Amino acid sequence: MTKQEKNEVIEVLKGKFSQYNNFYITDTESLTVAQVGKLRSHCFNKQVEMKVAKNTLIRKALESIDAEKYSGVFDSLHQVTALMFSENPKEPAMIISSFRKENNNEKPLLKAAFINGDVFVGNDQLKALTQIKTKNELIGEVIGLLQSPIQRVLGALQNKEAASGKAEEAPVVAEAPAVEAAPVAETPAAEATPEAPATEDAKGEEPQA
Repeated sequence: MTKQEKNEVIEVLKGKFSQYNNFYITDTESLTVAQVGKLRSHCFNKQVEMKVAKNTLIRKALESIDAEKYSGVFDSLHQVTALMFSENPKEPAMIISSFRKENNNEKPLLKAAFINGDVFVGNDQLKALTQIKTKNELIGEVIGLLQSPIQRVLGALQNKEAASGKAEEAPVVAEAPAVEAAPVAETPAAEATPEAPATEDAKGEEPQA
C-alpha cells in the first residue's frame, strides 16, 4: 500500500469516526472469507457499516481527530480488526451475538466498543451491550411512565361509572298526588221576594138599598 493509499484510507476512516458516535472494534481473524461475507451481509441489512483496516491506520485516524477522546480503545487495536459503525448503539452487539449462534462459533470477538463517549473493553461486555437502551426506547419508557398514572385514574373513573350504571337504575319520578277539586261553594238560592199584598179595593160604601 502506497503512502497516498494509506492517507486515503485514513481520510475515509476519519469521516466515519466523525459521522458515528458508536463503533465496535472486533476480531475477525479466524473467520473464513465466506463467513466474513456473510457477516457483512448481516451488517448491511441492519444499516451497520463494516470496514476492515490496519490497526496503525485506524489509530492514526482516531489520533488526528481527538487522541484523548479515543485513548481508551487504542490498546484494543491488535490482530485483524473489523470496525462496525452504527447509529443504533446496540445493533452491532446484536449482530455479533446472532452470528455466533448461527455459526456455533465464538467469533467475531468483541475487542472494544465506543458508545456515545463511553468505552467498553473486552468480549465479556457483549451481553451488556445487547441490553443497552436506545434513545427511542428510553423516550417510550418515559412517555409510558408519564401516561400510566393518568390512565389508571381514567380507568378507575370509567370502571366506577360502569358499575354505578349497572347497579342503580334511573330513579322513577313519583307521580304527584291528585289535587282534590276545591269544593264548589253553593250559591244560596235567592230568597223569593214576598209578593206584594194584593191591593184591596178601596172600601166603598155599601150601596144603599
